Amino acid sequence: MSETKTAKKNSKFWRDNKGLLFIIPWLVGFLIFKGYPFLSSLVYSFTDYQLFNGIKTTGLMNYAKIFSDKKIITSFMTTFRYAFMTVPLKLIFALFVAYILNFKIAGVKMFRTVYYIPSILGGSVAISVLWKAIFKQDGIINMILAFIGIQGPNWLADKGAALFIICLLRVWQFGSSMVIFLAALKGVSPDLYEAASLDGAGKWRQFFTITVPIITPVIFYNLVTQLVQAFQEFNGPYIITQGGPRSATTLVSLLIYNNAFKKYEMGLASAQAWVLFIILMIFTAILQWSQKHWVYYSDEEA
Repeated sequence: MSETKTAKKNSKFWRDNKGLLFIIPWLVGFLIFKGYPFLSSLVYSFTDYQLFNGIKTTGLMNYAKIFSDKKIITSFMTTFRYAFMTVPLKLIFALFVAYILNFKIAGVKMFRTVYYIPSILGGSVAISVLWKAIFKQDGIINMILAFIGIQGPNWLADKGAALFIICLLRVWQFGSSMVIFLAALKGVSPDLYEAASLDGAGKWRQFFTITVPIITPVIFYNLVTQLVQAFQEFNGPYIITQGGPRSATTLVSLLIYNNAFKKYEMGLASAQAWVLFIILMIFTAILQWSQKHWVYYSDEEA
């Protein structure tokens, strides 16, 4: 009798909580493939864990090395430069193109599709290989320069030029941000522009006094997401320059990969990943705090 009551009780529980049945597969996958690696990397970051030699010592030696090793510090600084160059340029370019495509012009749907294609293809290995072919010493860019009588540089062998090329690839992938900006621009009431034009405001004045304040929540969203993605960039530096020349394009993500899967120093790689995670958390917290000074939400009280 008690077993029957228990069975009925369990049956009633699952009937009342059907949603649990749908999230269990996701929850199991999250715990196995994300939750466990996330926590285990934190544990390994305090060890000298070698992939084939196991753990011999524990302590803060990995974190001490991160803040004392010049190569690691240089890699983090290079990542900062990369992020602070690519994110503003990408957002400005995406907003500019979205603003133009928001006007009723001939063939606007075709242009929207064309501008979005780089975001679909830009992160792929094939595009990175193509980018390398374009900018190598005997690539398309230098062939065009030679045609007009200019001796092109060895782009991928120059420290400054190599980082610029990696940044250019990231900026070129502005389509996803552009689509989000375009959706936000569609939500701006035309009545506001009409009232501003009656007051004598031109297009630029309308853009900075009406458009930008209203879409600041979307600007904030794109800023956070693009910053996080920039700090995790891997394909470009790995495929185009392999971190060179002279580690000029060795971003933190590539450094973590090299330590983990080339040197098998899993403990050090885990510590570097956690330092990167903390840096991103700090930047995200700063942006969250700053939004009260510049982000406008329409549901806020005046």
